Amino acid sequence: MDELTDLRRLFHRLNNQLGIILANAELLEAKATDEMNRSRAAQIVASVLEAMSTAREIRTDRESPASDSSRG
Repeated sequence: MDELTDLRRLFHRLNNQLGIILANAELLEAKATDEMNRSRAAQIVASVLEAMSTAREIRTDRESPASDSSRG
């Protein structure tokens, strides 16, 4: 398997795991009965969304033709 295929597979797995965390954090946020727990769940949601965005950015950078030519 080539490196790009391996990376795609890893990013797919990472996004699946982050998606599970996100869904559960959103559920906790919606079901929380007090502001402290809602706030904690909201922080998790925000962090997971940021992590997903970062993973997407890394994947895009790695898949772009410019990154292939810069490797020398």
